Amino acid sequence: MSSTSLVLYVDSQYASPYALSAFVSLHEKALAFDIQTLDLAANVQNEPDFAAKSLTRRVPTLIHDGFALSESSAIAEYIDEVFPGTPLYPKEPQSRARARQVQAWLRSDLAPIKQERSTEVIFYGVKKPPLSPEAKKAAEKLFSAAELLLASNTENLFGQWSIADVDLALILHRLILNGDPVPDKLVAYAKHQWERPSVQLWVNQQRPAL
Repeated sequence: MSSTSLVLYVDSQYASPYALSAFVSLHEKALAFDIQTLDLAANVQNEPDFAAKSLTRRVPTLIHDGFALSESSAIAEYIDEVFPGTPLYPKEPQSRARARQVQAWLRSDLAPIKQERSTEVIFYGVKKPPLSPEAKKAAEKLFSAAELLLASNTENLFGQWSIADVDLALILHRLILNGDPVPDKLVAYAKHQWERPSVQLWVNQQRPAL
């Protein structure tokens, strides 16, 4: 592994939930990697140099020995298949499929929560106005699904940690850290996930001022 070259491109504010997921995946595997930051507000992701590396021109993008891969769930699956160490996904096929389902759902749904509770709430302590009716409905949907997923577990979705736990904890923290009402069980779950050392490494990154 000593000759392996790994570079992770992330946003310069360290606020992307998807960059967080890829960052945690690499740290859970105890891999050495370099970080390159991109100022998304300045549209750097569309400049020729990065566009030639990343098919989607988005962060995160991982470069592994010249192979470039973007989209955080694809990065996590690739890292889990290529490198030994802490499993990022459950071994049991149905649980592994469910973890991937959770990741896909959190990335493609619940837009009102993401729009009204940006990750600036989490990483910059910004406070937002009360949720709209649409966002409240999305939150109810999130809570219902999370409580079903955690019905037989209290600390992790599938009995042991997976990268899907980080993704779920993050969207819950969008609400928790703004002071929105969240069921106690889900608050305890999200706080437990947030204490994981690999997550705290991201939380404690030095960020530029807004």
